[in-house]
Order: sequence, then structure tokens, then C-alpha cells
Amino acid sequence: MRALADMVLDTGQLRPADLRQRLIEALVPQAAGLTVTVQSFSFKRGVPREADLVFDVRFLRNPHYDPVLRPKTGLDPEVGAHVAADPEFAGFYERLTALLLPLLPRYQAEGKSYLTICIGCTGGRHRSVHVASLLAESLRDAGWPVALGHRDLGADALPPRDG
Repeated sequence: MRALADMVLDTGQLRPADLRQRLIEALVPQAAGLTVTVQSFSFKRGVPREADLVFDVRFLRNPHYDPVLRPKTGLDPEVGAHVAADPEFAGFYERLTALLLPLLPRYQAEGKSYLTICIGCTGGRHRSVHVASLLAESLRDAGWPVALGHRDLGADALPPRDG
């Protein structure tokens, strides 16, 4: 069957919402263009298989070590402020968007219909969530259709990936 398939989709690591998004991307006809998915993840649980581009933000200050911020996520303004206060954050984020914005039209010109940009940190709750959310907003502001997902947000009960 695999030899006859037009597409092979590994669902082993996908949540139902992520599976739905992948199926929509693969099966629903879209106008010519590029749809971007920005996804945060935890390196402890492995790099997402669907990733086209992966960025590691573990060098940023980790809110996990602040007892007030630990139970919060990168969606909380206090966590975002903590991450953004890292002296390296502004320069990194400026260079990240400066890299990606000129690349997207090139991927589109090559006929790519979707691109998955993954942002990872240790636990997938704080830094990667904040940066992924900010990046999705910046790409939308630049006129790109963007889907945002947080693979490991709330996945504390899941065991880390083996190997």
C-alpha cells in the first residue's frame, strides 16, 4: 500500500488537532500560495517529524527556574516579558524574522504549498511557546497565512521520547 500512496503521514506523535491540520493541509485544495505553520515543541519529546525549519531557543533565560513563572506558560504576559527581558532576545528575534521573511517568497516560488517552522525549548511550555506565538503574529502581520500550534503545551503527563 505504501508504494501506491500519494502521501504517507506518520500519526504516532500527533494530537487529534494536529492530525486534522495536517489532513487539511494535504487534502483541501488551496489557492496558489504558501501556508505557514509555526509550532512550539519540547526537545525532551523529540523534534516534530513534520518540521521543515527548526530553531532552538534554549539559550534564552528559562522561566522554569522562577517559582512564580514555573506554573505559567509562554502564553502568559509575565512569561513573555521574562523571555523578552533576556539581553539576547531582541537581537535574536530581529535576526530570526530577517532570515524568515525573505525565505518565504522563495519557498512559495518553488511551489511549496506549506512550510512548518518549529521552535523548541527544553519543556515546550515557556520560551518556545512565547517565541512561536510572537513569530506567528509577525508572519501574519507580513501577510502570510499562519497556523499556530503548541505540541507539548500541557503535555506534562506524557513521558519523554525514548532515545
